[in-house]
Amino acid sequence: MNLQVRKAIKSDKQAISDVVIAAFGEVEGQEIADLVTDLLADPSAQPVLSLVMTADDSVIGHILFTNVQIKHSQRIISASILAPLAVQPEYQNQGIGGRLVREGLKQLKTAGVELVFVLGHPGYYPKHGFSPAGIKKFEAPYPISPENSDAWMVQELQPGVIGHVCGQVICADELNDQKYWRE
Repeated sequence: MNLQVRKAIKSDKQAISDVVIAAFGEVEGQEIADLVTDLLADPSAQPVLSLVMTADDSVIGHILFTNVQIKHSQRIISASILAPLAVQPEYQNQGIGGRLVREGLKQLKTAGVELVFVLGHPGYYPKHGFSPAGIKKFEAPYPISPENSDAWMVQELQPGVIGHVCGQVICADELNDQKYWRE
């Protein structure tokens, strides 16, 4: 099997939707697939980084990073949020998601992005360098319940940002809806 990570192209749209629906289930998956489509078209999400993992030219995984702003920050920084990450169920637990995360972070760092946020599983994302964002004074776009506060995470891609920047993260218009912030 030939596995390859590459930037997503327009002709991948249906395959990406299929992966998301398979990974998240029919109802939630369709909502998330629609979100991906909407984010890719949302000017406030730009710049975006959309990567796919292919196995013998079939899309088996997808990751999307979109632009965010830090409200009340004393300086303007380049930041992104990872949302969503999806892998076809039969390829899960084989390192596919991790490869997508690592490649995405590598490309973002090269592009000069300073911080990357994620609202995700606190048992998974710390393996890829993420740590709780709230204790570093980064507020989520909507309140996260205290019992799930560790799910709101950040990773510094350029040294010297954390500790000098703080504030509320403001997502792209399409992601800035409370329904996406239930954790």
